[in-house]
Amino acid sequence: MHSNRTLSEKTASVVIWTVTIFVMFYLVVPIFAIVPLSFTSGSLLVFPIPDLSTRWYRDFATNPLWTRSTMNSLMIASATTVTATCLGTLAALGLNRASERVRRIISALLVLPLIIPVVITAVAVYYFFSALALVGTLPGLVLAHTLLALPFVVITVSATLKGFDNNMIRAAASLGAPPLLAFRKVTLPLIFPGILSGAVFAFATSFDEIVVALFVGSAELRTLPRQIFSGVTESVTPTITAAAVVLLTISASLMAVVELLRRRSERLQRATTT
Repeated sequence: MHSNRTLSEKTASVVIWTVTIFVMFYLVVPIFAIVPLSFTSGSLLVFPIPDLSTRWYRDFATNPLWTRSTMNSLMIASATTVTATCLGTLAALGLNRASERVRRIISALLVLPLIIPVVITAVAVYYFFSALALVGTLPGLVLAHTLLALPFVVITVSATLKGFDNNMIRAAASLGAPPLLAFRKVTLPLIFPGILSGAVFAFATSFDEIVVALFVGSAELRTLPRQIFSGVTESVTPTITAAAVVLLTISASLMAVVELLRRRSERLQRATTT
């Protein structure tokens, strides 16, 4: 019986891994199809490519439309990251000390942007910001992206706080440390990986976002995803694939950073528990 159970477990494992690899292949391969197209020497998006060339990357790096949109994305994403990280960390700390009922209600409200379709959020934000004269402004776009990025910060910091021992704060207070000093010396170093993970998610959310940028942004605040969208709908050139590869590389790098921070957070939690 033991051998049969072992055989069935091995068979199930093989099937699961096979399905997983197939799904990953199905989802990932079409995305990476743009990589060879970005190095084409021709002016059309066709396979096989005529020859290898970096002309479209040079165009991406020198064309004012692409450089301006890239700088706009970096500026907006950076401002969104700072705003969402500060607000999300404070919210997570407050929820950690709240009662279970209050925590559930507020957490449900905070994660609504992840549940509601982004186009509905974009329309609602557009009409609300129109009344405040924030549409087409930098603060308006940053606040709109903060709304989308905030749940990621709250979730990651809250997950880090679950393994946090509040007795360490009480010990610091018993030694005479004021609350701000106890937070800076005790709490912050332990939850810092979670805060950084939330910041990375916030940056990636803002940097990759297009729907809200279409509603709340403007021609002067055109972001990189919006410029890619405009290029696809107006004039298709291989520069779009070069921009998409840059965007894909940045997103993949950010996800790698999140994974490294997650592992560091797990090591810190194991060290504190032992």
